[in-house]
Amino acid sequence: MTLKDAEQIFLQKNMELLAAKYNVDVQKALIMQAKLYPNPNLSLSQGIYNTETHKYFQTGAYTGETSAQLQQLILLAGKRKKQTAMAETNALLAEDAFYDLMRTLKYTLRSDFFSIYYLQQTGKVYNEEINALKQVVAAGEKQLEKGYIAKTELVRDQAQLYSLQSELNDMKNQINDKESEVRIIIDSIATGTYIIPVIDTGQILSSDPMKYTLVTLLDSAERNRTDLRSSRDNFVLSKQNYNYQKALAVPDITIGTNYDQNGSYIHNFTAFNIGFDLPVFNRNQGNIKAGKYQINSNEAGLQAVQHHVEEGVFRALEMAITQYKLYHSLDKNFTKEFDALAKEILSEYMKRNIGLLDFLTFYDSYKQNIVQLNNILAALANSYVNIDYMTGTDFFYK
Repeated sequence: MTLKDAEQIFLQKNMELLAAKYNVDVQKALIMQAKLYPNPNLSLSQGIYNTETHKYFQTGAYTGETSAQLQQLILLAGKRKKQTAMAETNALLAEDAFYDLMRTLKYTLRSDFFSIYYLQQTGKVYNEEINALKQVVAAGEKQLEKGYIAKTELVRDQAQLYSLQSELNDMKNQINDKESEVRIIIDSIATGTYIIPVIDTGQILSSDPMKYTLVTLLDSAERNRTDLRSSRDNFVLSKQNYNYQKALAVPDITIGTNYDQNGSYIHNFTAFNIGFDLPVFNRNQGNIKAGKYQINSNEAGLQAVQHHVEEGVFRALEMAITQYKLYHSLDKNFTKEFDALAKEILSEYMKRNIGLLDFLTFYDSYKQNIVQLNNILAALANSYVNIDYMTGTDFFYK
């Protein structure tokens, strides 16, 4: 599977991402709800029993009693408009959360993808060395029976073999952990399916982090980091909430009309009425004060996130440049020569032309060389993943 294929499946199938997307739709629906006016209220009453005529539910101009009241709540101080603005900001926050989740999961997917690939490459070398040592041990057992070698030499070969097998087992556990994480992120691959990443190593090795200036990366992070955008939107929401809490201190008005057939001082009484709370005790003082403190809190939080973003981008670029220089300082023919020499050393040891100590020393150096090289390549690939993550922009892996 290529990284592009994995990301396409992830974007279509990841249930966590889909749930976040539905939450965006929820918040957008609440914008519509915030725009709605309060419903008018209609109440009707009918007399049950006339104590003079001894009749139930009696109607008539002078013998029955029917009344009706119609009322409408009118929101003052722009409360509906302020509620709508807050609902719109909450929708933006839901979008921020959706895209930040996508950014984080994509980072984990890419990082695991490259780690799996280079761990698998290292595992191939371990398998080759283990197979070679198995041949050495098998041959050594036969030679021991004939008395050609000492028991201690065979034990050293076996110990080296078991050590390599243990290291390979630990590496397989690392790969399996990352494979499991990738399957969860992609979310449409059956449990137990083994993923073999297909990587364009040429793209990684030809990329140059120094072609992007720090200013360019910081500007991109300023525009595209969804966690920074979320902090800004939270700051805006806190100011909107503060204004809304101040508006709540203004009493709303209820206006209406009522009709009463026989229950008032005149027949068929009709009246206009108006009502509102008297802001004597509760003027929403606590919520207004809390709203003001929330603005200060979110402003400080925004500044903290801003600083973390700037430092994160700088460190990501610094790390990528370090890994780039380290890789390009290596002798590219060294590994090829080491591979050829490894086969020759094995052959010479099998022929007893070199001693055990030289054989084991060389093979340990060979293994360490391959492990370190793949670690450097994985770190280089992941340093580019980190720049894309820190800037919120696909500079290297589009």
